[in-house]
Amino acid sequence: MCAEPIGPEHPHVVDVVGRELMCTCRPCYLLFTAGEAQLRYRAVPDRYVSLPGFVLGDRQWDELEIPVGLAFFLPNSALGRTVAFYPGPAGATESELPLGAWDTIVAANPTLRLLAPDVEALIVRRPDGRGTEAAAHLVPVDRCYELVGGLRLTWRGFDGGQEARALLDAFFADLAARSRPAPGVGD
Repeated sequence: MCAEPIGPEHPHVVDVVGRELMCTCRPCYLLFTAGEAQLRYRAVPDRYVSLPGFVLGDRQWDELEIPVGLAFFLPNSALGRTVAFYPGPAGATESELPLGAWDTIVAANPTLRLLAPDVEALIVRRPDGRGTEAAAHLVPVDRCYELVGGLRLTWRGFDGGQEARALLDAFFADLAARSRPAPGVGD
């Protein structure tokens, strides 16, 4: 934004209009941290929230029409709705959620109302076996795209292969280590 050189560890902002993630220096990042302001750019926060007991049954997942067991959900203020993305060998595939399916999930999980539009996402990893609990976290959106890029680089074959599964395991272990339980959980 200001042409100041940035290092490997740096913050990000989202261009809400262009739907782009931008690398920034710390001073530029701080210009866009006011969440309630109507700005074109929004700073991506560094908040990690775990959602133990997240309610998302097989039927609800099927209603989302997402063909894989991993997706992230991003409230998009420009579109006025939540959009789903799931990673694959070509990057992130955007999926329009069927009317009412997302509202049903939010009703069962009111903590999802904490998501900051455009900059935070719900990431969900469903286990391979049906009927077991999903791993769910509220995370900075840049982490979701970091995962998409990592999977794109490691993807082999039809299902991603062993290296992609190891990347997923390490990614979700890191989320679990960084996350604090949602407000009201365990109080």
